This record gives sequence, C-alpha cells and structure tokens, in this order.
Amino acid sequence: MTTTASTPAPAADSRALGLAHYAARGVLEHVLARHGVTFQEQIVLRAAVTADAPQTPDDLVTQVRASLKAAPAGIRTTLDDLLAKNLLVADGAHIRATDAGRELLATVGAETAPISARIWGGLPAEDLAAAGRVLTQVTERANAELAALTT
Repeated sequence: MTTTASTPAPAADSRALGLAHYAARGVLEHVLARHGVTFQEQIVLRAAVTADAPQTPDDLVTQVRASLKAAPAGIRTTLDDLLAKNLLVADGAHIRATDAGRELLATVGAETAPISARIWGGLPAEDLAAAGRVLTQVTERANAELAALTT
C-alpha cells in the first residue's frame, strides 16, 4: 500500500511485521534457491562464519535456535546438510566454514545487495531509526513471552 498525505500509514502490528518479513525473506530465498541453499542453511552457515570463536555443534544449535526459534533436531539436520555440502567442516570438536561456505555467503551478499538497496533506499533515516527501536522492543517482549510460555 502506498501512502500519501491524504491516506495515513497503517499502524504497525504483528501482521504488518510478518508481511514485511516474509516479503523480504521471499527475495532472499529466491536468491538462495539459485545456489541450492535453504534459508535455514544460510542462517546456520552465517552463524558459523561470523562467530568470534570456534563453535561446537551445540554452540551453533543454541545460537540459531535463539534467532529462528526452530527445533534443535531440525537445526542439527541443517548442520549435517551443510557438512554434506562441504560448506561446513568438522575441525575436532568444532565446526568451521569452508572456503566454499564463505564464498557462498559472499556471493549471496553480492547478489542481494542491489535488491536490498532498492527495498531500503530512500527511506528517511529517522523512520529507520524509529522502526529499529520499535522492532528491538517487539523482539525483546516476544522473546520474554516465549520464555514464559516454555517454562
């Protein structure tokens, strides 16, 4: 929906957040599919690549679970898939990204950068800052509610 001076922007709510998330994720998944990688594989691979220290499989599962709220068994399957694709490799008790895994993330980043620029470009900095503050609060509150539901 395009808003003008005579048509106010709709209030942000869970539906608007979900629609924005799935629209952006759809773009990313389209790019990932060209490389034979799923969204969850990309998230696990990115966690391994960007880690400050070597990660064990349990470390990666914990980190990805905190982000995606996915079941540990599914994340472990994804880890196994990335190992089978030689995008990750076992290095003793740790998992690290291979050169191919790092190159894949770089390629996906390069392919999505111009699309992201078109999506985010031209949005006023103050709007982005306000949205960032709101999304941070929503994430914190939703995480607290989820924690309360699962304890």
